[in-house]
Amino acid sequence: MVPTVPPPRRPSGARRPDDPVRRWYENELGWATVPGPPVELPTGLRFDVLDVPARAGFAALRHLGPGSPVAVRADRALLFVAAGSAEELPGLLDWLEWGSLPLDLVATGSGGRVGAPLPPVRAGGGRGGAEGRAGANGLAGPATGSRGAAVWLRPPEPGCEVEPSLPTVSALGGGGGGAPDLARLVETVATECHRIRLRRCSQPLAFS
Repeated sequence: MVPTVPPPRRPSGARRPDDPVRRWYENELGWATVPGPPVELPTGLRFDVLDVPARAGFAALRHLGPGSPVAVRADRALLFVAAGSAEELPGLLDWLEWGSLPLDLVATGSGGRVGAPLPPVRAGGGRGGAEGRAGANGLAGPATGSRGAAVWLRPPEPGCEVEPSLPTVSALGGGGGGAPDLARLVETVATECHRIRLRRCSQPLAFS
């Protein structure tokens, strides 16, 4: 009697083909995702991510093109920048004379991952991106989404390559073919992070 061989077990982290979030990233954008829940995006391949206070991220929007993706999560902003930017950041901060100061700025690059922001819903489909719900000033506040999930303020466009729109060091001096300049972006973010820190330090201590 031939022994019955049980079918291979599906790994607990295997991707679910019916996951609409993963399907949107992989099929609509052509972006890679990390296997297993929750849906995460690998950094260092097509982009790196700067995680900064929301106020600093909003201040940096003027240095970004309309196609530069930006997401928000609670009181944080996620700025998508060119792959390799995380490795460039320490030297860039030193060059901008911010390297010796503590800044609330986290860069995730090669080998890292970030939680995938919730996909926007097209017009007439209910929930829109953060920018669609931000109000008259065009900025999304901390209450845009749940505290655990990021939402898009400026979502990437399906069918469009994201790399040409990402801030990069090579754009310094106008040589980046229209890409935003990473140095100007980091200068603005660092300045605002420092201002936020000074405000916190100047607040009087509360004693019970």
